[in-house]
Amino acid sequence: MPDVSLWHVARATGFVSTLLFTATVLLGILGPMRVGTPSWPRFTLAGLHRNISLLAMVLLGVHVVSVAVDSYVPITWLDLFVPFVSAYHPFWMALGTLSFDIILVLLVTSLLRPRINPRFWRVLHWSAYLCWPLALVHGLGIGTDALSSWPLGLSVLCTLAVLAGVGWRVAASARRRTPGDDTRNTTLARLS
Repeated sequence: MPDVSLWHVARATGFVSTLLFTATVLLGILGPMRVGTPSWPRFTLAGLHRNISLLAMVLLGVHVVSVAVDSYVPITWLDLFVPFVSAYHPFWMALGTLSFDIILVLLVTSLLRPRINPRFWRVLHWSAYLCWPLALVHGLGIGTDALSSWPLGLSVLCTLAVLAGVGWRVAASARRRTPGDDTRNTTLARLS
């Protein structure tokens, strides 16, 4: 009988990293909206975003290593970095691999952020919005029990939270650009 402890580690870290990456995406959505209060300043939000994303990456690393080390499924180290080469569920595995590759690029460029063009970094950082759904769909497709009660509910709640956050940000952006906006007219009057 195979040792299932690595499977449990891979499964648990997959679920928890999904929750943490969802929180990271939500904090990333809130950041440009200048959300903050006197007791919860904006820099706290940025620090929380950074720290949760780092914790999520550590758990993702544990997830990836445990999947590669586990001999129960035929996933090689190459499968973890190169999409569409895995013998085990090639499509679903490729989605996870693409998401992991994007996260690695985001990590490296974030570490090099002071040395690279800020506009380039910002454009590249937008790929995080692609990374999150790839990872979520990867988990739904490859997870052995992802479509059962609580794992599916977790995925649905994460999806609804991100959609609500994106909707809120789009609505806030549209309000700022509305012609006849009093705050905009007041600002223009002050400048003239």
